[in-house]
Amino acid sequence: MARPRGFDEETAVDRATEVFWRRGYHATSTRDLGEVLELNPSSLYRTFGDKHRLFLRALDHYRETESTDGCRRFHDATPTLAGLVQTVTAVAIGGDDGAAEPVGCFVVNTAAELGATDPEVSRRTEGSFELTRTGLAELLTRMRDGGELPSGTDPDALTDLLFTLILGWRLRSRAGHSTADLRASVERAINLLGRG
Repeated sequence: MARPRGFDEETAVDRATEVFWRRGYHATSTRDLGEVLELNPSSLYRTFGDKHRLFLRALDHYRETESTDGCRRFHDATPTLAGLVQTVTAVAIGGDDGAAEPVGCFVVNTAAELGATDPEVSRRTEGSFELTRTGLAELLTRMRDGGELPSGTDPDALTDLLFTLILGWRLRSRAGHSTADLRASVERAINLLGRG
C-alpha cells in the first residue's frame, strides 16, 4: 500500500485517533494503523515518523476537538443546577442525548493505560484535563455569583471534586456501565451540591 492519491494528513490523524481511542496505545500495532490509514509501513513512517509520534498527534487532535468542545459546553451552559447536570452528563458519559460512548474518553483511557510513564503523553493528557477544569470552574463561578450555589462556595475546590467524579464516570462508561445508571449517579452527586 503506497500513500493513496488524494491522501489528507488531518483525515489520517482523525482516523488514527479513533483506532488508538478504541484499542489503546499498546494494543494498536503499526500494521493496524497502516490498514486503517491505507498506508504501507514506509509511507506511514515517512508521513508520521513512528507510532509514538502519530499517537502524540492523535492526542493533540483529541484536545483540539473533543476536549475543546467539552470546555465550550461548560462555557455555554445555563448556570443552574439543572444546567450543570446536563453539561456534566454530556461531558462525562456522552453527547446531549446522553448516549454513552462505548469506548469512554480517549484521554482518560490513555492516562489509565500509560500513567505518568511518558512525559510527552502526560503533558498532553494534562492539557486536555486542564480544559475540562477551566470550563467547569468558570461555570461554577457563574453559578455562585448568580446565587445558584451558596455565596461561600469555593469554585476551585468544587471543580477539583467534580473533575475527579467526571474521571470516574468516564471510566465507568469505558467499563460498560449503563447510561441510565451513570446519568442517575451524576444527578445524585450534583443534587447534593444544591443542599450545601
